[in-house]
Amino acid sequence: MAATEEKKILVVEDNQMNLELVTDILEARGYNVVQATSGNEALELANAEQPDLILMDIQLPEMDGLEVTRQLKRNVSTRDIDVIALTAYAMRDDEAKARDAGCSGYIAKPINTREFAKVIESYLS
Repeated sequence: MAATEEKKILVVEDNQMNLELVTDILEARGYNVVQATSGNEALELANAEQPDLILMDIQLPEMDGLEVTRQLKRNVSTRDIDVIALTAYAMRDDEAKARDAGCSGYIAKPINTREFAKVIESYLS
């Protein structure tokens, strides 16, 4: 578990139950979790915290997760951080939209709690 303790993950999610679930799963695996509940907060924290991975909800107040991702990818200090889209809106073209915005991957909600940590580990390795 020593390797995961050093990894920091920014979770961007405006639904408190989803935020707590994802945080609990990741913290149980030894990850350092930073939380944001809006797009603007996500931009600030990504810049300040320099996480190893960002889990980005697509439906956010103020600014959607795709726009947040586009801004992260335009910023020299955050553009190399992998962003994984985390969304309940799993329509056929949503994954393509997420990738076009700069996401490295796509996880549909509700998350599979048994597989979630393995999926996250695959993005970090």
